[in-house]
Parts: sequence; structure tokens; C-alpha cells
Amino acid sequence: MDCEVFRPDLDKALAYSDGSKGGRPPFDPVLMFKVLVIQTLNNLSDERRDYLINDRLSFMRFLGLGLSDRMPDAKTVWL
Repeated sequence: MDCEVFRPDLDKALAYSDGSKGGRPPFDPVLMFKVLVIQTLNNLSDERRDYLINDRLSFMRFLGLGLSDRMPDAKTVWL
């Protein structure tokens, strides 16, 4: 599934600032959308979602992550 078709709508809805005030850069909105799709379709808690994304190759492939890539935990991403 090519989720890039959702990028314009996600960018418009999120309306990130220009970064002039500093702070860490935002996570890719399409990646985070895919994370929410995985979580919703599998009825997962935040902690279980994080564990399974780092554990299942199918989830990693769907998200476009490599074996050495790791998703930040729920506390980092959603706060």
C-alpha cells in the first residue's frame, strides 16, 4: 500500500512550524500514520505496539524500517 498519497493531507492537518524556535524535528507524518494503522488494525496498546514494531519483520517492512532501525517508544513519540 502506498501511503504517500496521504502526505499532503497529513502535512496540511499537522501544520508543523518552521522550526525557528528550535526543538527536535518532527517524525515523518506518513510513518506515524502507518504506526497508527498497525495499532488500530491489531487493537494494540502503546507499549505492545512498540514491542511488536521492533519484533515483527512484517511490521518493520510495512513501516519501511530496516533491521537496525528502531521506533522511538510511546513516551518519546506521543508526548
